[in-house]
Amino acid sequence: MNKLQKKVDAFSKKNNLSKNPDILIIDLTSEIGELAKEIIKSTDYGTNKIRKITSETKSEIGDVLFVLIRLANELNVDLDSSILEAIEKYSKRKKINKSKKIGSGN
Repeated sequence: MNKLQKKVDAFSKKNNLSKNPDILIIDLTSEIGELAKEIIKSTDYGTNKIRKITSETKSEIGDVLFVLIRLANELNVDLDSSILEAIEKYSKRKKINKSKKIGSGN
């Protein structure tokens, strides 16, 4: 468990936050929706590039990260290992699809 995971775990225990992964995935979905709303607003509904990251956008990114860490903790997922595996996966995809941009759906 990395440093952030330990900090979130301690906060969650101290404040008796829900440990149910089903509830956490609903919370995560909600927070991602709130982040999407901020991005959409900051791009004028996709007509412009993001020119400035607002405090609301930063806050929503923090909320998404917080809930994601809580979910990882409840599922006993080490985020350091998980992110390294994801980087390796994307690296392999890039080697296979040199002409394509890589994303989570590629």
